[in-house]
Amino acid sequence: MNDFDAALIQCMGQPSVFLRGNIPEKHFSDWMTSSPVGTARALVRPASTQDVSALLKLCHSHGVPVVPQGGLTGLAGGAQPVLDCVLVSLEKMDRIEAVDAASSTISVEAGVTMGRVQAAAADRGLFFPLDLGGRDSCTIGGNLSTNAGGNRVLRYGMARDLVLGLEVVLADGTVLSHMNLMLKDNTGYDLKQLFVGSEGTLGVITRAVLKLFPQPRTTQTALCALADYESVLGLLNHARQNLGARLSAFELMWPDFYERMTNGLPRLSKPLPHGHGGYVLLEAQGTSPATDNEHFEGVLADALSQRLIADVVIAQSDSDARRIWAVRDSSGEFRAVFWPHVGFDVSVPTGQIGHFVEALKAQLRSRWPQMQTVFFGHVGDSNVHIGVKVVDGAQPEADIEEVVYGVVGQWQGSISAEHGIGTIKRAHLHHSRSPAEIAVMRTLKAALDPKGILNPGKVLPDPVTDAD
Repeated sequence: MNDFDAALIQCMGQPSVFLRGNIPEKHFSDWMTSSPVGTARALVRPASTQDVSALLKLCHSHGVPVVPQGGLTGLAGGAQPVLDCVLVSLEKMDRIEAVDAASSTISVEAGVTMGRVQAAAADRGLFFPLDLGGRDSCTIGGNLSTNAGGNRVLRYGMARDLVLGLEVVLADGTVLSHMNLMLKDNTGYDLKQLFVGSEGTLGVITRAVLKLFPQPRTTQTALCALADYESVLGLLNHARQNLGARLSAFELMWPDFYERMTNGLPRLSKPLPHGHGGYVLLEAQGTSPATDNEHFEGVLADALSQRLIADVVIAQSDSDARRIWAVRDSSGEFRAVFWPHVGFDVSVPTGQIGHFVEALKAQLRSRWPQMQTVFFGHVGDSNVHIGVKVVDGAQPEADIEEVVYGVVGQWQGSISAEHGIGTIKRAHLHHSRSPAEIAVMRTLKAALDPKGILNPGKVLPDPVTDAD
């Protein structure tokens, strides 16, 4: 045992420290990336903000890199270990501290799972709208550090729109605590937003105050078949005008996705027949059981009469709604029907998505005539998920990324809509951020983490090997 390891155990206590060789294997990978077992020198499970502060102070003084970890459900490599780092798992910091009905807030530690926050809010008749498929595994600290999105962004916004207060530990152990409960707080720089979406490269989030909303009393779900993307835009405008703030989800599945998943997964029903130009899952949430269902049906009847949609099925029960959502959520089962492939999470202005998709297909087809794709996503908030397969077996990932991200850059889009940058997208950041913006990011990083110990190798391009 070297001097640093001994100091680490003395600082944190033997039960909270796992040294090299004893670190559980799950901590060497997230959902998409992995590092060799043995990469990290230690895993630490702090129990409080004070523990995190003491740990970072020690690592800062020794120049040892630190990699924060939450639920390990990330899709961009943000929690991937780097050589000789200390992994900091916040899983023991999982207290729900308070639910404040008057201010419609919940105060939690960073290791609480999203699902537990949702349940605690529901117990008080309130609603936490952030929602992902990994709700019972992903943690609030990870959700905030990656600025998670999900299915309800259209109505409630991204993770950064749902946080009022934050507690963060800086690289040298300094604790910044502003656990604000107020919707209005205009006291200078909004420091919390520096850390939301920074993927642990500027500080380690330890506690948060989150916004809550009234619990919806009604939910209406429908699947609509449309002729083309122009019809999709027409339906989106129609739904916004007639459902207003009740519109909670507008999910588009292109035919390549809808047909592949409903044909390939026997457990899925086929709510509408194949052969249409697109399929929109529409959801509305409201508070008036007496009128919401009738109003929703009327809005869709008008859409039919205006020929915005060609066909529609409206859920008549919770089980119907689950069957419709199961088609959209089946992207988590690509391994069964579309594997291997290269996946993308991008944004393009909503009005341009249809043309962007056709332009991207043309570029891919010109290079790989036999290519296959799937397109789906939250187009109401400009987000498109893409799967590309150009050969059987292992894919030429770097070549595919060059084409896709190049087209995203041409359309002035974002290379990461909701998954973050992590390790796997940092070389492509220049497609979405200017040299001046990247320079400012480097300035912030140098100011808050001058020794570069916080999650090194994440987000910012390498100035030597990656183009800005």
